[in-house]
Amino acid sequence: MLRGAALALVGVVGMPMTMLLFQDNLIFFPQPVAGSGPAPRAGLEEVEITADDRTRLRGWLAKAPGERAPLLIYFGGNAEEVSWLVEEAPRLVGWSWLLVNYRGYGRSEGRPGERALFADGLRLYDWARARADVDPGRVAAMGRSLGGGVAVHVAAERPLIGVVLVTPFDSLTAVGQHHYPWLPVRWLLRHPFDALGRAPTIRAPMLCLVAGRDRVIPPVHATRLYGAWAGPKQWVEFPGADHNDISAEPGYWPAIAGFLASIR
Repeated sequence: MLRGAALALVGVVGMPMTMLLFQDNLIFFPQPVAGSGPAPRAGLEEVEITADDRTRLRGWLAKAPGERAPLLIYFGGNAEEVSWLVEEAPRLVGWSWLLVNYRGYGRSEGRPGERALFADGLRLYDWARARADVDPGRVAAMGRSLGGGVAVHVAAERPLIGVVLVTPFDSLTAVGQHHYPWLPVRWLLRHPFDALGRAPTIRAPMLCLVAGRDRVIPPVHATRLYGAWAGPKQWVEFPGADHNDISAEPGYWPAIAGFLASIR
């Protein structure tokens, strides 16, 4: 009986301690650039942006024709290296697309974390608006999964003409509690990514793309965020999609292109 009690105590104490100490490894999955990265081509510029703490962030600016094009800033998922989207940029006719990897992802320096990603998101916005080839009055953000939390933060702190959220969540705390109901996630999590708390302050139009069979972020979390959003909003659900294959749905890119055309 004593041995059983001791093992139970180790489980009760050990699991929360493991989550506390190794949560960064459970949340962030940095990925390298696939191969040599996107092939050079007209309109594609490799960029290096220095963060506020001097960390160098690297990615690509896929430029639309024209002197001052509207810009979409993309924030990826927690295991997403963003170079693959360079090939998708032509789908968004008339829009430039800024694709920069998080800290530790691709060729970006540093280590990811909520505070760092939030600060970097604002830095990318400010850097982009200062460019001569970007229309500073027509900047939008797109966030997928974890990136939705970053996009919402940027929308709360900077003027955007629109926000696209793909498989978004209310907070990482709520998602974590769903998956680990026996753990005091609220007290353990250092990276809460509280999108729900920021949504009521945001007036920008929002497109919410939801996977009906999402097992990573169940749709109820998107529903809560959608309900709290203060600006105009559109809900597009793909009933047969799961978290990682939603972008393969036939209506995915047309929905995004249509939304961007409506706010441009």
